[in-house]
Amino acid sequence: MVKWSRFNIASIVFGFAFLYLPIVLLVIFSFNESKLVTVWAGFSTKWYVQLFHNQALLDAAWVTVRVGLISATVATVLGTLAALAMTRYTRFRGRMLFSGMIYAPLVMPEVITGLSLLLLFVAIGFDRGFWTLTLAHITFTMCFVAVVVQSRLLSFDRSIEEAAMDLGATPVATFLQVTLPVIAPAVFSGWVLAFTLSLDDLVISSFTSGPGATTLPMRIYSQVRLGVTPEINAVCTILIGIVAMGVLIASVVSRRREIQRVKDEQAAFAH
Repeated sequence: MVKWSRFNIASIVFGFAFLYLPIVLLVIFSFNESKLVTVWAGFSTKWYVQLFHNQALLDAAWVTVRVGLISATVATVLGTLAALAMTRYTRFRGRMLFSGMIYAPLVMPEVITGLSLLLLFVAIGFDRGFWTLTLAHITFTMCFVAVVVQSRLLSFDRSIEEAAMDLGATPVATFLQVTLPVIAPAVFSGWVLAFTLSLDDLVISSFTSGPGATTLPMRIYSQVRLGVTPEINAVCTILIGIVAMGVLIASVVSRRREIQRVKDEQAAFAH
């Protein structure tokens, strides 16, 4: 049994306070009556009302949501296929290079990734805009999906697939009807992670965006340089809520699917 000393408790409290106290203060001051973000003058929601009349922030938010949905979906498909290739085909020519290319964005500084993508788009003649931004987000989020799905596939019981193919199922039907439902929690978690990373990316977006493709983090950063306003606190609070809800939903869905999977396996063994 683990004994909790005062030092351990104090370390945990200090660590959580260091991480989350600034976020809590930001949320609190988003409901501040005063225009001064450091002076509390009473509770008010007027900055949220004004936020929805700020067309520049609304346009940036719409671009961010569209880029996030498209890039997360495409990255999930490509990342799942990459994870299948790395777990099911352990020996093929160029596997080391393939794995390195998948994992490279995980450790590559975002400045280098953004600059290299910018040079690529310029070299092939792509005008920077919505689609170059989306392609860039697919590039750096796909590797995170691949890692999440690969970790689930490594513990996957291959005998289930073999039983399905012995009963006459094709490889495609086996994947769609057997493998995919089992790894669905990991796939969904990868999608949520990719969407969240796309939602708050700033560095890569700054290199690969163009006219009419300004994301919300870019808009926030450009306004913060002139001073923090209560509207910025309000939009950041909304972003925090969206991310928190996404993480909560992903956790609940993954937990329920895992429980259902265990029940199905127990029922199968019972029969």
